[in-house]
Amino acid sequence: MGNRKNRSRVEAELLLGLPDEPNKDAGNPSKTPGKGKKPNLQGNPQNTPLKVLDHIEQILNIAKDTKTEEEFRKAAKKNIEAISRKLKITPVQAVIFSHMVGKSNDNCIYPSELQESLRCTTIQLIRYLNDFEELENKRLIAKGRDRDKKNYQVPPTVIDALRHNKPVKVKSKTNLTIYHFFDELEVAIQKIIDAEITLHEYVEELKSLMENNMHLSIGKAFMSYHLPNDSLALLSLFCETLVNNDDEDIDMQDIARLFDDRSKYHRIRRDLIDHSNPLFKKGLIENTMSDGFADKEEFTLTDKARNELLSELDINIHNAKMKKGLILSKEIPEKTLYYNAKEEKLIAGLRGLLQPDNFKAIQKRLKHKGMRNGFACLFYGKPGTGKTETVNQIARMTGRDVMLVDIAETKSCFFGESEKRIKGVFDKYRTYVKANTIAPILLFNEADAVIGKRKDVNSGNVAQTENTIQNIILQEMELLDGIMIATTNLTKNLDPAFERRFLYKVEFNKPTLEARKAIWKSQLPELGDKDAETLATRYDFSGGQIENISRKRSIDSIIHAGKIDLETLNEYCIDEKLDKTQELTIGFKA
Repeated sequence: MGNRKNRSRVEAELLLGLPDEPNKDAGNPSKTPGKGKKPNLQGNPQNTPLKVLDHIEQILNIAKDTKTEEEFRKAAKKNIEAISRKLKITPVQAVIFSHMVGKSNDNCIYPSELQESLRCTTIQLIRYLNDFEELENKRLIAKGRDRDKKNYQVPPTVIDALRHNKPVKVKSKTNLTIYHFFDELEVAIQKIIDAEITLHEYVEELKSLMENNMHLSIGKAFMSYHLPNDSLALLSLFCETLVNNDDEDIDMQDIARLFDDRSKYHRIRRDLIDHSNPLFKKGLIENTMSDGFADKEEFTLTDKARNELLSELDINIHNAKMKKGLILSKEIPEKTLYYNAKEEKLIAGLRGLLQPDNFKAIQKRLKHKGMRNGFACLFYGKPGTGKTETVNQIARMTGRDVMLVDIAETKSCFFGESEKRIKGVFDKYRTYVKANTIAPILLFNEADAVIGKRKDVNSGNVAQTENTIQNIILQEMELLDGIMIATTNLTKNLDPAFERRFLYKVEFNKPTLEARKAIWKSQLPELGDKDAETLATRYDFSGGQIENISRKRSIDSIIHAGKIDLETLNEYCIDEKLDKTQELTIGFKA
């Protein structure tokens, strides 16, 4: 205690010129040299204890009303000691703090601005920078908004405490709950985004937060990874965004907000794209999936990272954003489909099998018998016969989301890291199955490119790559713990290995005459029965072709506001057929 008192007196003497021995008249306003008038106590009743804010006001008034250091020293001594005692800071810090409260409306208070009111030289001011930092450590002041130059501000919480004459409570950052931890992390990240602190200062604050909360899984894991500073900052952004914003994906724009140094940002961007970033090497992040394939410039935490960092939150498989990348069943519009008798029977059976309660019971029984419990289905037939729409309607009616993988559209993505990409499709699907009470449907739409007969490996690297992809899909189908449906227009080239692995195979034929008539009526309700039958008889269209004509008619009616005209519909039908040489044996003349 003695050393602390001696240190306080030495500091006070540097700033205030306090004498070696206490002056009995110090602090007695009636004996203060100079103007010789008692400072205004603003009507404070005699013997009523002054509040901290009153003492601060006294110090600021005395600083304005006195001309010499000696006058200020004697008049303000009691006020300085009162603030020092109540806030547990040194006399020097009490004076500095008082002047900063006087400028608390400013977001940037520069130490040099206080030099005149503190009555100190530049050298003394440099010495007092340690006191500024000590006040910051005690949370009485905080860094200001100007990142390029050292500056401070008085936090609103401190002002509120002074205003209500309550103790300035310093929020402890030790032994936090997981929720309070992420509150603190959010504040720290916002400060760097608002340019209030540098990246280096943020990392130091982050490390301190982690070291003081090693009882949390995130604290222990962070420190065990031994990551460089940039990677530590980036990993914290992934965690904070997932927990506080319920957003599991980070793109380059998010990363740019953290790294305002352009050269550093471009280096990090390059390392992320080529997977040389330490977060990739340690298996903590991965690319997000779009249409079943990796997005090179969007990233997410791996299951490993979520388990190691966020175990207290149970966010690994039960977070709302696990719906991202899925076609949600509740968002699929209802649509009436027309089938032939055989198709209707098969689809109705499959729809009943995939009802959640039935599906779980069947899976349980199959597993009990040691059989594979995944369901792989093949929908095959000519284009426009309703294969994909049937999957959507089954999903809607059974409450299952759909993970769509359009192989035909993204086939070029396979070259290069083909095997890794297709494996990633099934890895992602497994995550979705775990995350959802009702397993979604994995839909390989237009899968002709990957379920055809294997090619001669001697024909080149492309053939070898495609054969490898097929082997991966075949193996994953054996391990499937959910529902996979593949659609294809071509079945003659179907590889026998795939044919064996599809438990249910449904052929979609062109609709019968009665079905075509019903489709015409459903697409164009204003069409009369006779005209609907005429069109159904004259044109052997699929449901998709009839829908195309209906859409053309809708567009035409908006432009020309015309009624349904059979001759116009006939023109649409002729335009729909690419082969216009085919004889029409029944119907009306074009």
